[in-house]
Amino acid sequence: MIVKRNTKEEILERLWNKINKKKPLFFASCGTGLVAKLLEKAGVDCINTFHGGRLRSNGMGSMSMLWPILDANKQLLESTEHDIITAIKGDAFICACVNANDPLRDMMVIIEKLKSIGVMSICNIPSIGDYDKDSHIYQVLTQSGITLENEIEMLKLAKEMGMVTATMPYNLEDSIKIVEESKPDIFCFHAGTTKGGLIGFDTPYTIEDTAERSEETFKAVKEIKSDLILMAHGASLVTPNDGQYILDNTSTHGVWTGSATERIPIENAILDIAGKFANLKFSK
Repeated sequence: MIVKRNTKEEILERLWNKINKKKPLFFASCGTGLVAKLLEKAGVDCINTFHGGRLRSNGMGSMSMLWPILDANKQLLESTEHDIITAIKGDAFICACVNANDPLRDMMVIIEKLKSIGVMSICNIPSIGDYDKDSHIYQVLTQSGITLENEIEMLKLAKEMGMVTATMPYNLEDSIKIVEESKPDIFCFHAGTTKGGLIGFDTPYTIEDTAERSEETFKAVKEIKSDLILMAHGASLVTPNDGQYILDNTSTHGVWTGSATERIPIENAILDIAGKFANLKFSK
């Protein structure tokens, strides 16, 4: 097969055309080719691939990507090249989430590899930003050389190499720093791990809190870079109604889902249908 290629200019033009027509953008993460195929068929603009998505598809929580298991970028490259990009037509573009703190790889090599398989967008996930700055583990990691600065440098390099750059910070402080220094094309505020389902996080944030925190950050980063494409993600953004609330109460250009359009629907569908099969009865 031949994977359809999209240039940076084509991707951004497509997104801005939709924004200018007042149509919300829809990005979604996934870890399998089947889900990627279904997302594209449903009309997603961007399919986000990352090794946390692959782990999530295997029954672990999304944040298992932060555990010291497996090789994050190896998982990303394998699933993107062999499972996901080969399953879609190319109507949606792929955004790959890269571990910029990988001590085993040169980020230029990673970016060139992604470009060679047809990926022209990159995001800095997993991120050190998911750890509380006053925590012991954050201090240990940063002193060991795992830093937000490495993520910023990767985004700057990717931009120089002709990639669409996206970032997904977890707090206002990191959001401002990343936008000031890397000037990404796409900014998505990560409001927290998605709640719901079998392995969702019991977030303390309501949908109202999620919208308020997202909008506070959107206003701040727009003052730095006015042409940012804004996306909202996580916490209590779980259902289409939640997504509509976010669209109605923030300045976002769209929603970026993960578990909400992958893990939770799969859990619900299989539990429902498999449960009915498991409860079949002989008529005689």
